[in-house]
Amino acid sequence: MGVIAVLTIVASTLTLSTYPQIAYAQTQGMDRRGDRRDTRQVSRSTKHACNAAGGSSRSECRQTKRDVKQEGRRKR
Repeated sequence: MGVIAVLTIVASTLTLSTYPQIAYAQTQGMDRRGDRRDTRQVSRSTKHACNAAGGSSRSECRQTKRDVKQEGRRKR
């Protein structure tokens, strides 16, 4: 009985170590893609808010959007 128990423990340990733990692993590329998406959304919101306010020209709003995106690139 003791031999069967030892073999079961060894087999289960081997099985668990063979398969990696299931986790939500992020690669650097996935992180960067997420950052770009977030930056894009923030810049769009900024541009839409600028256009809705009506105090600036469309070109000024576009420049504001570019500035937001450029800041997102510098954060890396």
